Amino acid sequence: MTLIDKLRERIKQKGLSRTFGTLWKRYVFFHWELLWMERDLFSPVPPHKLRPYAGVRQVTITPENATAFARHFGDRVQTMAELAAEGHTGHMYLDEDGHAVAFIWGSTRDYHDRHYYGCNFPVRPGEFFEFGGEMTRAYFGSSLSVDVQVNLWEAMAAQECYKVVDVCETHNIPALKLHIRMGYHEQGRVTHVYGLFGRWRFFRETRYTGSRLEPLRKPGRPVVTSAAQA
Repeated sequence: MTLIDKLRERIKQKGLSRTFGTLWKRYVFFHWELLWMERDLFSPVPPHKLRPYAGVRQVTITPENATAFARHFGDRVQTMAELAAEGHTGHMYLDEDGHAVAFIWGSTRDYHDRHYYGCNFPVRPGEFFEFGGEMTRAYFGSSLSVDVQVNLWEAMAAQECYKVVDVCETHNIPALKLHIRMGYHEQGRVTHVYGLFGRWRFFRETRYTGSRLEPLRKPGRPVVTSAAQA
């Protein structure tokens, strides 16, 4: 299939405007807003109605066992091995056949994300930066999304951390809602990532007041007050 044929097929599937928007962001210009959030490691997670799951086990990621990502995250094998070699704390969850179906990472030092965003995320003493959380579609809507975080929090608390900080793209509504469900609080700052012509990236940080998550909060959902803010 030629490039023109592929483009025609994509336009047929996605529509002209969506196809043009995707190409514009990939090859001309994009702007991502990364919302900073935080949470203490000791306050309980609010109740949820996520469905249960079974048949997975947690394993610490190492350079040697990163091959477990080959089936579901084939393009990440080298990245996972590199992150483990750099000393970051990574957990993966294996199915009964030994294939990774979910993973998450934590860093106790300033984290330079050379694999995706391209910017540096500073980490203060006592904090850790949580990043890279992902799972296969089969586990969407399951309580695994909660357990992967809580288990990492416990591991980082054992490293004398008391707070988790992370960023979330403002257009990723499911992830923002997950942060609400987990009891995160907004820091009131945004890291902006700009991409130009698929080659250059620029960064800046802005501040805001109020809440950008409030419109996503379900009526009656309790607001969890972290021990760190009490």
